[in-house]
Amino acid sequence: MQPHLMRRELDAVYEVSKTLATSLDVHKTFREALNYLLHAFDWRRTFVVVADGENRLTGLCALGLTQAEQQRLHFESGEGIVGHVFASGVPATVPDVRAEPLFLNRTGGADQSPGIPVAMLATPIRADHRTLGVLVIDCLNPDERRVFADDLRLLRMVATLMGQALLLHRSVTAAAETLQDETRRMHKALGGQRAKIEQVVGVSEPMLKVFEQIEQVAPSRTTVLLRGESGTGKEVMARAIHSLSPRAKEPFVGVNCAALTESLLESELFGHEKGAFTGAQGQRKGRFEMAHGGTLFLDEIGDISASFQAKLLRVLQERSFERVGGGAPVKVDVRLILATNRNLERMVQAGEFRADLYYRINVVSIQLPPLRERREDIPAMAQHFLERFNRENAKTTKFSPEAMRVLTSCYWPGNVRELENCVERTATMAHNEVITDLAFPCRDNRCLTQVLHHIEREDAVRPSRLAEIPITEIPTAPPPRQPAYFGGGTDAGDSRPAELDEDSAFGAPLAPSAGAEPAGTSIASAARADDKPEGERERLVWAMERCGWVQAKAARLLKITPRQMGYALQKHGIEVRKF
Repeated sequence: MQPHLMRRELDAVYEVSKTLATSLDVHKTFREALNYLLHAFDWRRTFVVVADGENRLTGLCALGLTQAEQQRLHFESGEGIVGHVFASGVPATVPDVRAEPLFLNRTGGADQSPGIPVAMLATPIRADHRTLGVLVIDCLNPDERRVFADDLRLLRMVATLMGQALLLHRSVTAAAETLQDETRRMHKALGGQRAKIEQVVGVSEPMLKVFEQIEQVAPSRTTVLLRGESGTGKEVMARAIHSLSPRAKEPFVGVNCAALTESLLESELFGHEKGAFTGAQGQRKGRFEMAHGGTLFLDEIGDISASFQAKLLRVLQERSFERVGGGAPVKVDVRLILATNRNLERMVQAGEFRADLYYRINVVSIQLPPLRERREDIPAMAQHFLERFNRENAKTTKFSPEAMRVLTSCYWPGNVRELENCVERTATMAHNEVITDLAFPCRDNRCLTQVLHHIEREDAVRPSRLAEIPITEIPTAPPPRQPAYFGGGTDAGDSRPAELDEDSAFGAPLAPSAGAEPAGTSIASAARADDKPEGERERLVWAMERCGWVQAKAARLLKITPRQMGYALQKHGIEVRKF
């Protein structure tokens, strides 16, 4: 072989090997390699056929053939020149296909150049001691004296590289399919177990309405925004939507947006390429790719930064994204469920949340009620948590009717999560099998979350501004009834359950009895009616002394709520005397 021809052949082998190594997508790499060969050598058309499990050859890629011709690339083993090369494993060179009886002319190659002989070269694609397919080219052979030894040698080298690429592709694909099947199996198994552990308990009217909305929205791929206070079970509801949807067998992937910085959140959601930043040892798929075909749950969506809001909006609009450090767009099929405990409308008005993103995610909005608005569900939920505690700790603890009344009467600022913690804490510290009302810390004026009862719930992250408002300026609210365990003392009249609402915490006085002052009476106005001391602190001390330092009785004397009383004592640093 002449040196310049040898040089061209080596260049071709190098370019083909480099192309095949760029990706595991053999459809793409084979086509690019064949395209290079057609332009570098005097070849007219080329195609690759590969064998399926039954040794039937089908087209993998082709160049120079029309779409209709490519669809006819089907051969049985031993059928025609292509089938014979596959069955025997021996290359074939045909100087003129018109003179070859085995030539089938299935793609019409012999009809395109009338009067000019067409040569055909075919070589098997082999790897791991077996034939995987056949590589075929054809070219014009006007004088029928062309020697194709050099072309066939190059073709065999290219086929060897293609065989290794095919073998690697099939190995990786098989491993990925096995892993995906195992993941789906485990996901299904864990999903059944999770349904038993995290079953949604609810018989109240607000929860029945939520269940109806979830059942209606689950079959579609519509974006859902779950709204509600912290601890109301937004993630449980998101899993319920996923399990009732056609995507139930696909992955459910959740991300807490508030737990990550902006840079980490971008990498977590979109993934990153190797070397995108310090420590990026290799390519990593993000949560969007991990949830492909399934559901992606973005919790605390109201806590993402303004710049990341713009990035997320672009992804939601285009349904594609780029990995951090990458440039190629990645398309995924993902159903989005989002959740927040923030007032997004107020954030949009304040310029803290993009209006266009708000409209994009607020397609179907489901409001989860706080626990205090569905008190009918508390007994069943408390019993469910206690039974789980008993199973995990081999105990037989149970609630007394008085204990259940305490749980039903509580305000529960932390909602279901707080109820679960309270049940577990009380059951752990109980001295007897029967938990009574005296077992709860609130009965000794030691409620661990009482201070949280007064936080404005529209924003569960920012601190409450209520402590800055003087008692005399607190607005009135519907008159609640207060249980004795929120005060410093108790009597028979204080043991009734409280029907509390959000605004009653330190906010509104008790409802006046007949002949009393109207609702909204402050400490100052209540004291002036009986010529009490002028200063607020002095009136508090005067009332406490008159009532034997029992907060509940002092509150009734001043015609305010026990919570207002407790807050006022704390505000003025008045230490409650114990007798």
